[in-house]
Amino acid sequence: MQRYFIEPNQLEEHQAIITGDDARHITKVMRGKPGDKLIVSNGITKEALTEISEIEASQVTVSILEWLPMDHEPKVSVTIAQSLPKGDKMELVIQKCTEIGAAAFIPFVSERTIVQYDAKKEGKRLERWRKIAKEAAEQSHRNKIPEITESKSWKELLASFEDYDLVCYCYEKEQGLQLRDVVKPFADKLKADPSLDPRVLVIVGPEGGFTTGESEAAEAAGAKSVGLGKRILRAETAGILALTCILYETEEMGGM
Repeated sequence: MQRYFIEPNQLEEHQAIITGDDARHITKVMRGKPGDKLIVSNGITKEALTEISEIEASQVTVSILEWLPMDHEPKVSVTIAQSLPKGDKMELVIQKCTEIGAAAFIPFVSERTIVQYDAKKEGKRLERWRKIAKEAAEQSHRNKIPEITESKSWKELLASFEDYDLVCYCYEKEQGLQLRDVVKPFADKLKADPSLDPRVLVIVGPEGGFTTGESEAAEAAGAKSVGLGKRILRAETAGILALTCILYETEEMGGM
């Protein structure tokens, strides 16, 4: 069943109003008609099974049939900090990590980032990324759309570490500590106390990897340097793998 995220003020007690691209999608792509059922969510606290009651030129009105539980989000909030990769690879990271269950994304610029940060293009790029996240969240029946921040510098990212309970940066030169070595005890702690609301930050470097100085700075700021196995992964693959492993270990994917 198709799902749509709408603005909080559009979701009322007995009905909801769908406008913009979503209304056009319902009328032009889905060929919606009165009586069709769909799910609407405000992306914060409420979502409902609804039925189309009226279709107009620029909006679709739906009637609330049943309020649904908001139980599709992982217990662990995982943010993916990704050094800006080349081309449209960031779009792939956002799309797939949203489907898997990422809570947020932080694009950042590090020493070996190839992409040149352009403030003039930042707005349009961020708008596109957020649209991709919304569509991926709808497709995967998420309760919330992941937040995507504006691009940060390496120093700004380091300063944010204190906001998280666990910070891991994926380092291709790490020969000792592996991701599971760090996540397993963290997951065990969560299992022992389900009331915890943990926040995890996973940092993925650029195509050329982190410099030694960046690695040292990350560890000094409290991050754990972790490997992702014996193979060298592409920049756009590392975050997807790390997120999947974390959610598996915390039993979001049937992990034991």
